[in-house]
Amino acid sequence: MDQDMVNMFAIAAGTLAIPLLLFMASFMLWPSSLIKVYYWYWRRTLGLQVRYADCGGYRFCYSYRGKPGLRPSVLMLHDFSAHKDTWLPMVKYLPKHLHLLCVDMPGHEGTTRTNTDDYSIQGQVKRIRQVITGWFVEAIRLNRKPFHLVGTSMGGTVAGVYAAYHPSDLCGLTLICPAGLKNQIESKFDSQMHEVEHSQYTLNIPLIPSTPEEMEEMLKLCSHVRFRVPQQILQGLVDVRIPHNDFYHEVFVEIMSEKSKYALYEHIQQITTPLQVIWGKQDQVVDVSGAAVLTEALPGCRVDLLENCGHSVVMERPRQTAKLILDFIISQQSTESASTKKKS
Repeated sequence: MDQDMVNMFAIAAGTLAIPLLLFMASFMLWPSSLIKVYYWYWRRTLGLQVRYADCGGYRFCYSYRGKPGLRPSVLMLHDFSAHKDTWLPMVKYLPKHLHLLCVDMPGHEGTTRTNTDDYSIQGQVKRIRQVITGWFVEAIRLNRKPFHLVGTSMGGTVAGVYAAYHPSDLCGLTLICPAGLKNQIESKFDSQMHEVEHSQYTLNIPLIPSTPEEMEEMLKLCSHVRFRVPQQILQGLVDVRIPHNDFYHEVFVEIMSEKSKYALYEHIQQITTPLQVIWGKQDQVVDVSGAAVLTEALPGCRVDLLENCGHSVVMERPRQTAKLILDFIISQQSTESASTKKKS
């Protein structure tokens, strides 16, 4: 009997040890795979589903949750060299009944990448518009009524220019630390870019890391909150990005060109959609003085400046950002409803 018990415990210990050893091996040898599994698990936990939208031979990848309802649908555009999962920390704090769509930007992650595509801000706006008027209208009824558009950094520039070009599509616009403005104060990243531009882009671009050390520096640049990231995770993050770094370099040069660099600034006066601006006060990538530029051009916009927060607002202040966006959506609906009652 005693021997049977010993054998049973030995089998149980072995059964538990095998997955633990496999996990440790994955963490040490294939950290990039572990990161992908992590995102998959988080999406599943939050109820997000990944789908593809085919529009005239071009495929967009997106994740979504909920269905069109009383609140407007919310379409979210991520920042440079990121992906749809950028929004996961914030999605966690948004109501599950809210219809959300997180799109992989042109050429990023699961969305089609071609050598002939136009990755300028204007080119990306055209692609986003293509998927909205095509697949999203037919499959998920996105454009049956105006929707709320959210963009961060590069995605904020694209969102702002989209609003300027297609105001009737939108009922609201949220720009989070948007690039593409002529800011009054130069950021740390701007200073670093002077050297890169002077070298004609032969020096490493701080937002395109290729080593764990460069990844750590990028995280410090983008975030005021200091996250302790293990070396293996840094390696995994780099491993995921390295196959795409040439593409990121191409896109970066394009969005920093004369055509795109100040695209949002050049279209400010055309924005008529109710606007919310969210910015981290300690942003080292796009200086917070950009909020004043937007306020001066569009006095009616709502501005929320977050204390002890850098450029990665969605990661650093997910709960607060979700609440600010939801409050803005509700306030705009209330304003619109009151206006309709007065007219009737």
